[in-house]
Amino acid sequence: MGRAKVVAIVGPTAVGKTALAVALSRRFSLEVVSVDSRQVYRGMDIGTAKATAEEQAQAPHHLVDILEPADDFSLALFLDLARAAIEDIAARGKLPLLVGGTGQYLWALLEDWRVPAVPPDPAFRAEMEAFLKEQGREALASRLAEADPGAVTLVDLRNPRRVIRALEVQRATGVPWSQYRAKGQGAYDCLIIGLTMPRAALYARIDARVDAMLAAGWVDEVGRLLERRVTPEHSSFASTGYRELAACIRGEISLEEATRNIKTSTHRFARHQYAWFRLKDPRIHWLDATDTAKAADTAAELVQTFLSASVSTS
Repeated sequence: MGRAKVVAIVGPTAVGKTALAVALSRRFSLEVVSVDSRQVYRGMDIGTAKATAEEQAQAPHHLVDILEPADDFSLALFLDLARAAIEDIAARGKLPLLVGGTGQYLWALLEDWRVPAVPPDPAFRAEMEAFLKEQGREALASRLAEADPGAVTLVDLRNPRRVIRALEVQRATGVPWSQYRAKGQGAYDCLIIGLTMPRAALYARIDARVDAMLAAGWVDEVGRLLERRVTPEHSSFASTGYRELAACIRGEISLEEATRNIKTSTHRFARHQYAWFRLKDPRIHWLDATDTAKAADTAAELVQTFLSASVSTS
């Protein structure tokens, strides 16, 4: 048997990945595997831009609503679940469609990284959190760079949780985190479609979506999570906007300031996603998402060609 065939849709937040997935589901027999480290959490629907019930009815989604917000979710767990989902979908004769913007997860899956399932070490995490608070984010990143130089290009150094996790894995296994990245051709035969648009247009779309999320009840969603004793210290709250709105609910900042901060942080997050999904990466077929219909038609042509080539060479 050859490698399983999969299609991936990547790109920055708010660019239209879910809409394209639904459009492709009308033309192909497929199921979506979410590549998003926050949509796994139940009760976090609005702020994570989770596919609606209607969208999920059109294209079945895997790895969505599988954990409680107080639970930990790791790269190792994602890989286990995603690999199992892909195997199940392919075995039923359908096309696995990977959709999401968590770049580390996507490349770890496609490049077949072997990440150990190391359980959380609360004491070590508390020690690192204290170090972070005292020394700052750059000092924490330098600590990882010193311990594992190879991890510098693989770990989001601006995300303290990811840095601490890499240090935690190395401490538990005695093996540098970067060495778990596999070499070779990867696990799947994959077509990668990227969606992009001019930065100003993307920022405008992000801002409009933040406003729509707030109008849809995002503040109430965060309030319900706080009532369930989910706190900003839980990893689920690392998703952009949840900590800002929690601070608003506690009366620490105004809703206007929280909204402004969320938009700015989301702009920054979108820029960072391009570090994982580079416009010059020859593996990615980039499409301009400004014209939604044209992008959907071109994506469908790419998928059809990819599947036809797979059939002719099998």
